[in-house]
Amino acid sequence: MLGQSFQDLLARAKQATAQARVREAYQLWTEVLRLKPTHVEALFNLGIIAMTNGDVATAVGLLQSAHQAAPTEPMVLLHLANARAQTGDVQGQWDTLQQALAIDPYFMPALLGQGQILYSQGKKRAAASMFRNAIKIAPLPSECPEWLKTPLAEARQVVYDHMQELTAHLQGALGSTRAALEASVLERWDEAVSILSGKTAPYHSVCNQLHVPRLPAIPFYNTELFPWVADLEARTDDIRAEMMRVLSDHGADFTPYINYRDGQPVNQWQELNQSTRWASYSLWRAGVPDTANLARCPATAAALQAVEMADIGGLCPNAMFSVLSPHTAIPPHTGETNARLVVHLPLIIPEKCLYRVGFEQRRWQEGKVLVFDDTIEHEARNDSDLLRVVLIFDVWNPLLSKAERDMVKAATSAVNAFYAAE
Repeated sequence: MLGQSFQDLLARAKQATAQARVREAYQLWTEVLRLKPTHVEALFNLGIIAMTNGDVATAVGLLQSAHQAAPTEPMVLLHLANARAQTGDVQGQWDTLQQALAIDPYFMPALLGQGQILYSQGKKRAAASMFRNAIKIAPLPSECPEWLKTPLAEARQVVYDHMQELTAHLQGALGSTRAALEASVLERWDEAVSILSGKTAPYHSVCNQLHVPRLPAIPFYNTELFPWVADLEARTDDIRAEMMRVLSDHGADFTPYINYRDGQPVNQWQELNQSTRWASYSLWRAGVPDTANLARCPATAAALQAVEMADIGGLCPNAMFSVLSPHTAIPPHTGETNARLVVHLPLIIPEKCLYRVGFEQRRWQEGKVLVFDDTIEHEARNDSDLLRVVLIFDVWNPLLSKAERDMVKAATSAVNAFYAAE
């Protein structure tokens, strides 16, 4: 009976605390503590109440007792550290937070607390390092408790300011050395500085299907590696004319490029799914030619025939006229395999259009080919009031030998056969 009465008392104390009935909670927790002098929740909650009321000395004593009763509970130490901070004992605050981290090195509130101490001491760079570690293990915004949102936002601002300061310092310190670099490697070293300062993370090849190991993650390839580029660029006017004709006469055949069925997860494609804001007129799809569409575009078909497109069963070649509507963005995404590269021949490029692959941003120029690795995160924007149109198709990665290309095709065919067996 006495046990049941105590449980009822405990439940009432917890309810009063949850409902912020402070005076009642104080009385109930005091009674709990009278009955069980080492009760952790009573010691902890009475310590919090004392701290809220400005009785910091009492709070420190109660929270110390709570820690003695629950020596492996980092949350008790966090509040004890806060109480010590209110007494002006900064070293005690730091040491107590360190105790919490000794229990749990990934206890993010303690990392934030130590970062705040460093920042208040004017050690902004050390604080940024501490905050960066805390941010790495921060919960998702939807899962973050309210009491952590403001400290995390402040920590992110400190990290951002530090990144800006370090970037400016590096650019100034390395300016003369950078000036001696060849133009062909400038983007590499600009990206290296950006990674070093924490402004960007390294961009790696992320393949949704076949990943060929040990191929370098090169965002944009030098077009001199592809002997067909000059001939293709020379055909731009003819290809553009055909595209304009089919756009005018067969506009209904420009279908949504993103076309997930209802019920499928669409992730970043929600806004563009089943939308003609990003539309395509297919010439080849997953290795199969669209004979009707190709017949309407003989100059384009001939241009593609002159190119050694990647031939990977069930995957490519793909070729299409890609139409991006005004004020439309293609979100960051990655492609299927680094065994192939993707080619853009820009046909209609208004101002305010931008393309990013990894760290590098390029502006399309009509009639100037871009060749890139689409397994590196990439995105596109058309912030103009006009359509943006590009001819897109696949080619082999030139770093693969003929034997390796055969291996790619064999591996892909084997996977397709495996799944086709059911």
